[in-house]
Amino acid sequence: METVTLGKTGITVNKNGFGALPIQRISTEDAVRLARKAYDAGITFFDTARFYTDSEEKLGEAFDGMREKVYIATKTAAANAKEFWEQLETSLRNLRTDYIDIYQFHNPSFCPKPGDGSGLYEAMLEAKAQGKIRHIGITNHRLAVAEEAIASGLYETLQFPFCYLVTERDIALVEKCKAAGMGFIAMKALSGGLITNSAAAYAFEAQYDNVLPIWGVQRERELDEFISYIDNPPVMTEEIRAIIEHDTKELAGEFCRGCGYCMPCPAGIEINNCARMSLMLRRAPSDAQLTPEMQEKMKKIENCLHCNQCKSKCPYGLDTPALLAKNYEDYKRVLAGEVSVK
Repeated sequence: METVTLGKTGITVNKNGFGALPIQRISTEDAVRLARKAYDAGITFFDTARFYTDSEEKLGEAFDGMREKVYIATKTAAANAKEFWEQLETSLRNLRTDYIDIYQFHNPSFCPKPGDGSGLYEAMLEAKAQGKIRHIGITNHRLAVAEEAIASGLYETLQFPFCYLVTERDIALVEKCKAAGMGFIAMKALSGGLITNSAAAYAFEAQYDNVLPIWGVQRERELDEFISYIDNPPVMTEEIRAIIEHDTKELAGEFCRGCGYCMPCPAGIEINNCARMSLMLRRAPSDAQLTPEMQEKMKKIENCLHCNQCKSKCPYGLDTPALLAKNYEDYKRVLAGEVSVK
């Protein structure tokens, strides 16, 4: 079994982390069953957020009475100290616990620091002194904020998108975290569903001994794949290297990662799915993307206000309105039978 230690936190867990964002879409009964099955198989790191609707509550029920047997990381999107304490108390109540192993600032647009006027980092320190949190972390989608967090020496973990579609700067983040003794938690190791070969995704992550990938789990068959890697971890082979090279070429350039930070859209467009529809059609079974319901969602692109709110909020600096228009035109060609997909 491969393990990873999250820097100076000393937290050592199986190389598979459980990403609990998707369980907000399933029943409590199913979510609890998946979380416990993961634990029984040897997965002990569970990542959630106050922002993920009822995800915390479902984990709280799953591990009620056995809290000390798992590590739980959650996040706050608070903008000030008052909100911080409100969200922390809500998370503790939802998770049925009196402490959180890693409490993370959730994708802030800046790197919280003592004396910055927000009171956020000071609140983190006080919560740690009270024993309500054990380690301080930060998540982000912006390279500049991530780099500043590492350089600051204020954080014990960084959670950042990391998959085999990375750039050299992304890899440099991992190396900087290792040098600084910071844990690196890899979100979006499957690039929001664009990477369809989980073995290749795992083999890539396994090359970095300080990286803990958290896999978003919603269905039992998805969990079973990652459980199978506990005893038989995929390694980098020529075959897997070829898959990665092929995908890197196909997905090179600017594409929507589906993070959703551009939402909500004032025109009601489901941007985080519609802006990457062309890729989803070609990389996953297309039937699910061509339903009447999805056609209605794509048609809403016609109502785009061109307000550029989504563009201004995109952490990757994408021209989101242009991406939406391009994806919609491609979608219409597929519906008309002018373009074939898998």
